Amino acid sequence: MRITAYIGVGSNQGDSRDTIERALVAIAERESICITAVSSLRETDPVGYLDQPRFLNGAARLETELSPRELLDALLDIERGLGRTRAGPRFGPRSIDLDLLLHGEARIDEPGLAVPHPRLHERRFALEPLHELDPTLVVPGRGPVADLLSKLD
Repeated sequence: MRITAYIGVGSNQGDSRDTIERALVAIAERESICITAVSSLRETDPVGYLDQPRFLNGAARLETELSPRELLDALLDIERGLGRTRAGPRFGPRSIDLDLLLHGEARIDEPGLAVPHPRLHERRFALEPLHELDPTLVVPGRGPVADLLSKLD
């Protein structure tokens, strides 16, 4: 059964736009994943660790037969293939960041996997591209993306 999932894409090292584009190509090349829409990319300020360059962020809507864990594993594999390392400070600079934001109506909280993304409702840089992709989108357990965005004003 195909599920609609949403991922966040971001980068703040090197040629961020090119790296994000290469990540999207790598995702689309996966047999069990079909990218159905990509938001515009926007520059955003870093969150958590402020002593770093601004990010380029966006989101993509996918259709997939992969489970949430399988999709996350595929995203992490693509990050590694594009040179992402986990060295450095938490929320620090990164060449590519692929976050599983939503996977259908799934609500999962287990080691190494949280869906919806646990800080999604607090992050304008993730909510705005989701709203662009689907203004009626609802985050399971949190409510409509439009309402979550209005709470951040």
